[in-house]
Amino acid sequence: ALTVRFITRRFIGDYDPTLEMIYRHVAVIDGEMVHFEILDTAGQEEDSLQIEEKIKWGDGFAVVYSVTDRCSFDEVMRLCFLINHLHASPKRSGPAEQPPVVIVGNKKDLQFDRMVSTEDGENLSKALKIPFYEIS
Repeated sequence: ALTVRFITRRFIGDYDPTLEMIYRHVAVIDGEMVHFEILDTAGQEEDSLQIEEKIKWGDGFAVVYSVTDRCSFDEVMRLCFLINHLHASPKRSGPAEQPPVVIVGNKKDLQFDRMVSTEDGENLSKALKIPFYEIS
């Protein structure tokens, strides 16, 4: 839903969260045309090799969790570690430069179902030195 919102500027409430898709999008950012290829993962990879291949594919990452799902939040640190580890690896072609990463807490509007506090997200963000946003 987050990816579709970014591309279409509309909220699509009815979608299949288990469907993995690659979206292509062009946007003007700071006066420049930027071509995006966004891999919207289903977040249900069976093994670490699948996760590693997807991380190697990316040049930037939005690590998204639901504020109503503590388990999704608990995955954030592991995913950020994998991103840093795989992009620092000498096996990657090119310089070992860390990609841009942000942590995003989604479903901010569902206050009564919240299992992860804003403070939890902020503390993790500070510990990992990664920007943090909460959105709805």
